[in-house]
Amino acid sequence: MKISFIVPIYNEAQNIPLLYEKMQLIVVGFGEDYEIVMVDDGSTDTSRDVIKKYAQKDKKIKAVIFKVNFGQTAALSAGIAHATGDVLVPMDADMENDPADVPTLLAKMDEGYDVVSGWRKERWKRSFFTRRIPSYLANKAISYITGIKLHDYGCTLKAYRRDVIYGVPLYGEMHRFIPAYASWQGAKVTEVPVRYAPRRFGKSNYGISRTFRVLLDLILIKFLDRYMDRPIHFFGGIGFFFIFFGTLSGLSALILRLYGLHLVQTPLPILTVFLWITGVNLIGMGVLAEMIMRTYYESRGTKPYVIKETINL
Repeated sequence: MKISFIVPIYNEAQNIPLLYEKMQLIVVGFGEDYEIVMVDDGSTDTSRDVIKKYAQKDKKIKAVIFKVNFGQTAALSAGIAHATGDVLVPMDADMENDPADVPTLLAKMDEGYDVVSGWRKERWKRSFFTRRIPSYLANKAISYITGIKLHDYGCTLKAYRRDVIYGVPLYGEMHRFIPAYASWQGAKVTEVPVRYAPRRFGKSNYGISRTFRVLLDLILIKFLDRYMDRPIHFFGGIGFFFIFFGTLSGLSALILRLYGLHLVQTPLPILTVFLWITGVNLIGMGVLAEMIMRTYYESRGTKPYVIKETINL
C-alpha cells in the first residue's frame, strides 16, 4: 500500500523544516511506500524555495507550485490530482497537526473504514466563548445538515481511500465536506481523536469571517447532493412555498376588505403580488436549471449514479 501525504502550504517557510523532520521520524519505520506532495499556494515568503530545496534532496517529495494564492481547497485539489497513493492523508503545514497521529488513522482504516477524520478534542480550550462555542455550533450544524456525525470538520488531518476522494469536485471551502460527500456515495466514515499544538511560527490564515463562507458552501453541497439531478424540486418547492403564503396574504386582504378595511390601508396586496412573483420566478428558475442539468449530463455522457462493482460485464 502506498501512502500519499498532501500538504497545502501558504507562508510556512519556518514550519516546513519542522514538519519534514517530524514526518521522517514517522516514515522511517513505516513499512509502507509513501510520497509527500507539497503544494505551495502562492506563498509570499520563501516557502517555495524551501519546498524546492527539500524536493531536490528527497525524491519522495513532489512539489506543486501555484502562481498565486487560490486557497486551501484548491491546493488540496491539486495535491489529490498529483498523488499516486492508495491512501491519501492531507495535513496542515503549520504543525498544528501532528504527523505522529497518522499511524492511528491508518490503523482505524484497517478496521474497514474508507474515511478516518481527525478530531482535535483539545483545541480552543483557552478560547471557550470566542472560538470553542462557535466551532461547536458550526460542527453541530454541519452534522445535522449532512447527516454525518463528526466533531471536527475543520481538521485537515484525515485519511481517505483513493477511490472515495479521487474525482470529488473541490472548490470554495468544500474540502471540509469531503467526508460527507464520501458518505453519500456509500463510504464508511469515522473519526479518531488527534493531538493539537498551537503553531510556533507564522500566523493563522483562518478567521471567524470564514464561517459564513463555509455555511454558504454547506448549502451548495447539500443542493449538489440532493437536487443536482432534479433542481426543479428544489427551486419549485421554494416557489410553491412563496405562492402558498402569497395566497394566504391575498385571502387575508379580501377578508379584511369584507370587514371594512380598504385594500390601500394594508400592505397585504403588495405582499401578495411580491410573493407570487417570487414564487413564479423560482419555479421558472427550476425549469431552466432542469434544462441546464439535462444538457450537462447528455453533452458529457455523464450518468447520475456511481457504480461500485460489476460482475461478468
